[in-house]
Amino acid sequence: MSSSVDGTDRLWVPEYAQPVPSPVLHLRQLPVDVSEHEVVSLAVPFGQVIKLITLKAKKQAFLEMASEEAAVTMVNYYTSAPPTIRNQPIFIQYSTHRQLKTDNMTNHRPALQAISAEAVHSGNMASGVQGRGLALGHSPVLRIIVENLFYPVTLEVLQQIFSKFGSVLKIITFTRNNQFQALLQFSDIVLAHHARASLDGQNIYNGCCTLRIDFSKLSTLNVKYNNDKSRDFTRADLPSGEMDPAAAFGVALPPYSAAAFQPTFHQHTGLSMTVVPGPLLSPPRVSLQVAPPAGHSVLLVSNLNPESASPHCLFILFGVYGDVQRVKILFNKKENALIQMSDATQAQLAMSHLNGHRLHGNVIRVMPSKHPVVQLPRGGAGPDEQPLTWDYSGSALHRFKKPGSKNFNNIFPPSATLHLSNIPSSVSEELLKDLFSSAGVTVKAFKFFQKDRKMALMQLASVEEAIEALIALHDHQLDHNQHLRVSFSKSTI
Repeated sequence: MSSSVDGTDRLWVPEYAQPVPSPVLHLRQLPVDVSEHEVVSLAVPFGQVIKLITLKAKKQAFLEMASEEAAVTMVNYYTSAPPTIRNQPIFIQYSTHRQLKTDNMTNHRPALQAISAEAVHSGNMASGVQGRGLALGHSPVLRIIVENLFYPVTLEVLQQIFSKFGSVLKIITFTRNNQFQALLQFSDIVLAHHARASLDGQNIYNGCCTLRIDFSKLSTLNVKYNNDKSRDFTRADLPSGEMDPAAAFGVALPPYSAAAFQPTFHQHTGLSMTVVPGPLLSPPRVSLQVAPPAGHSVLLVSNLNPESASPHCLFILFGVYGDVQRVKILFNKKENALIQMSDATQAQLAMSHLNGHRLHGNVIRVMPSKHPVVQLPRGGAGPDEQPLTWDYSGSALHRFKKPGSKNFNNIFPPSATLHLSNIPSSVSEELLKDLFSSAGVTVKAFKFFQKDRKMALMQLASVEEAIEALIALHDHQLDHNQHLRVSFSKSTI
């Protein structure tokens, strides 16, 4: 047989018997709409891909590695750990061809060269091979940062997305520098490389929740507790630890493995995973097709301070994360309240950001309620009961009623730094400091925005003080027609 491939007809010599090693590899049983990025991402951990031919109608592809040694490494590894694309097992074997001739094909694309070159030169793996050929300079632990966090991202969402690339052993989630982050450990280094190559720069939801992925310096994760912040999928016997809400608040909660807001991962047949971030290929951003959860627009808030909690303060605080429709403080148990948001996404957003924070001296617990709506008092309700329930469906203070509002892009966890806006030109720094001090909080730092003096940052002594100040001073009238707008900031002064 010729050592080159002259055309598509010559490609389809039966190759099911394993031939001698070759730098050209034959991939079978690919998804019919597989992308070049997905194919190349399987090979990127082992070396540079110099040529690629995909024949989607046949569900097959040929790729030529830069060296036979890299091809041997790849085949040896995938023989014991078969790869998958979108949960579909892929078969890889040596081709009888020694090289691919692509004179009549459009496979020498800059994108292909950029993909492989980036993988080698960015240090994602070594260019040589060792032992059975795993020349990967990193651990199986990925460090994940989620930018533009409009919808909440849970441990379960990450597990569903990343498990498409192989066995996820452990996940730890946390917030650092006002950013949602996670450490995720795969069972194997190659799986971590494949997931990073495919998912870095992708959006979990359309237009938001962008994944930034790099390798962690840790070689393994030490998970002590199985709860909504950390999970060891190999150890079902681990306690839930200090994060156990049932122990902390004396309430019955569903197990974390059956999360009340169960996210759903939809495999989209047209999804084209990007192998490298935008600057190299500038692909259009593609959603990973995780559907925002359905149902549960009503939240149960417990462990409130009954002396200080009011429907208004809950409306202002929870209104940072969605448009609150109704609030009901329970008459016979005033440390509990029901809050109805506009939809389930806003409810989950509020729950993920406010659960466990301190309000009026008490650490509050926020969870889904079994009630589909918050009922307004009937005519027979007594005078003491009426003020505990409030309908805010027509409120002018809703932050998200305007489609496409910039408020959607400025949702952050509670922090000690507040973002102030709608400040009249007549209002000075000293006046604002005095205003916040009169609310009983300690101002640590203040700074007007250089380009827009209508906005400023104010840093307080603690997150708890910032929560209290936001509740007290959001919508505070500064002059006859301008009201102060207060929200949490991701910045520090």
